[in-house]
Amino acid sequence: MTLSIWRYAHLALALISSLFLVMASVTGAILAIDAVQEKMPPYRVANFDQLTLAQTVPVLKEKFSEISEVDVDHNGFVRLQGFDNDGNEVDAYINPTTGKILGKPVEKSAFVQWNIALHRSLFLKETGRLIIGVISFLLLLIAISGFALVIQRQRGMRGFFAKVIKEYFAQYYHVNTGRLILIPVMVIALTGTYLSMARFQLFPIQQVEHREVVVAEEAPEQQKIADFKLFKNTKLADVKKLAFPFAADPEEFYSLRLTDRELMVDQFTGEIWSEVKYPSTLLLENLSLDLHTGRTSIIWAIILGIACINILFFIYSGFAITLRRRATKIKNRHKTTDAEYILLVGTENGSTLRFANAIHEQLNAQGKVSYLTQLNQYQVFPKAKQLIVFTSTYGLGDPPANGSKFLQLIDKHPQKHQIHFSVVGFGSHAYPDFCEFAKQVDQKLRAQSWATALTTLHTVDDKSASDFVAWVKVWSEKLGIELATTPALYAKKPKGLQKMMVLDRTEVNVEEQTFMLTIRTPARAKFTSGDLLAIYPANDNRERLYSVAKCNGNVQLVVKLHEQGLGSEYLNKLQVGEVFRARMVANNSFHKPKNKAVAMIGNGTGIAPFLGMLSQSAKNSNNRLYIGFRRETEIIKKHKEFLAQHVQNHKLRSYQIAFSREQNHCYVMDLIRNDAPHLAELLKDGGVVMICGSLLMQQDVEKVLDEICLEINGNALSFYKEKGQLLTDCY
Repeated sequence: MTLSIWRYAHLALALISSLFLVMASVTGAILAIDAVQEKMPPYRVANFDQLTLAQTVPVLKEKFSEISEVDVDHNGFVRLQGFDNDGNEVDAYINPTTGKILGKPVEKSAFVQWNIALHRSLFLKETGRLIIGVISFLLLLIAISGFALVIQRQRGMRGFFAKVIKEYFAQYYHVNTGRLILIPVMVIALTGTYLSMARFQLFPIQQVEHREVVVAEEAPEQQKIADFKLFKNTKLADVKKLAFPFAADPEEFYSLRLTDRELMVDQFTGEIWSEVKYPSTLLLENLSLDLHTGRTSIIWAIILGIACINILFFIYSGFAITLRRRATKIKNRHKTTDAEYILLVGTENGSTLRFANAIHEQLNAQGKVSYLTQLNQYQVFPKAKQLIVFTSTYGLGDPPANGSKFLQLIDKHPQKHQIHFSVVGFGSHAYPDFCEFAKQVDQKLRAQSWATALTTLHTVDDKSASDFVAWVKVWSEKLGIELATTPALYAKKPKGLQKMMVLDRTEVNVEEQTFMLTIRTPARAKFTSGDLLAIYPANDNRERLYSVAKCNGNVQLVVKLHEQGLGSEYLNKLQVGEVFRARMVANNSFHKPKNKAVAMIGNGTGIAPFLGMLSQSAKNSNNRLYIGFRRETEIIKKHKEFLAQHVQNHKLRSYQIAFSREQNHCYVMDLIRNDAPHLAELLKDGGVVMICGSLLMQQDVEKVLDEICLEINGNALSFYKEKGQLLTDCY
């Protein structure tokens, strides 16, 4: 229920304010660029932060015959107004150490002024300022509700920056960019709201009033300005404005405005005649203006510009997520009171509904009375014989948006007669709580006196059509209903595939059943060694991933041919010059670290990414390779030539090869035991171990490394895992 409240609040606020937010974001980005450009002129002197008024004022009084005021703006530019020694009027930026004129103030362009007016008031004067203030407040609420949704999704602050699984573009980047840009957006919203409140004088106003001037009977003796204690202790960087006395008269004072106060200073002695501190509301207003505009820092101005652009992306991706959730419509021919087959669906983004709808349509086509609805629409179904629950899990174990009330509704609406049920959970093994909500639903239904399980709980990993078909077969056989069992009918075809061409290949080695492919990718495809090539052999959503090496800008694969292997047989049939469609998948967790000692450990086809990493390594890299094969084949002889060449080129310190069926008759784990002191020292000194190959090999290698680390370093392997010193890519 709480999740729904936050989500609906988030959506409603976005809907109300979206048009104004688009306008404010576009103009805000333009003004951020203007704030950066303001700092480009070379009017700020190198030692500006060290200069004091005692160093500056005497120089300026000597250089100019009359000075009315000196202003220091937020860029650190010093602007002087007065007359030079020739009687010419001066209004220019000057060098405060020499008095040299650096340039003339230039008014903002008509375009920038137009954007300022639009950004502040929509050209509607006070009414527009009020609207912008309200929109700023709504943006603050949107950011807070978005923050709450991420916390709920990630199960608390500890997991706030934990990995988010990419289900689709809009969802993935809406969450990720939202986490990264949250603070700048909240600053924009909070400061914008405060500035609007200050504009409408919603805070107490305190006037700056100095004490009355009392004229001395005799003018005091003029002391050197360079000796004024106040001027010696006041940095130019803290000054906003210094207004000079109009004449050498005891009634005339220096008027000095600092960041937090205003002073009247005796022009003869430098004594403070009157001091008034600014109220906290005014200081907050100035701080809000600095933070809202980025006028004091070029880096912050750039961050604000990025945040404004990101708000535009939030609007697009937020509505894309909403439309996707509502895209698949539920169509029912029958009423709940007549239905014998009740299909309940819990979904966050509509993908689960796609599977449920496919079953619903097939049942209707066969004359069955089927009714499809959302989990939160659960009620008493008077004629129901079969109840099927298709549900995903939100975030880390919570119910999806349309299933938040389901467990409570089961207690509230017990069925009046016996019903068979089946639960199908959808999730991803990448999450620790895989299909957790489906498990809760299954347990809840099993505890009901009126419910009898027709099948065990079935789970579908990563929208796998094959996993789903396994349930379809069991369910349809038990009821004698013929449902389609072809995975392609339930699969969603992948998008964003690119054309790739086979440049070279080797024949399958009889002993190892392996072969090599060299593939040319499109120019726009960016990848590196350790990334993955995703292929779709059956032209459905069944995906096969292969670790790649980047060699001379091309993809290089080492593939083991499996009998009836969907991916390997597909790749083996590709001939030189043949074009196929695939995509590159970034595998950031298996990229070779820079400037660190690396031990590369693998077996069989796991050597592939390491070959590319060595090619891309700098000279004198501290790389060592431990690799295992069954027998030495022609491909492995080529590997040995390649490795020897890189030892000679100082890209590889050493390599060791284990042959389990010939020669040294050992495994890669034996190589590791023999080199235990080096591997222990490597991890102790912050080096990285990379493992690629079979899962069984990975488990054996990690067991040996754990023994080595405990015996030599006194720490378990998990200690180094937590520090990111163990990278794996095994299948």
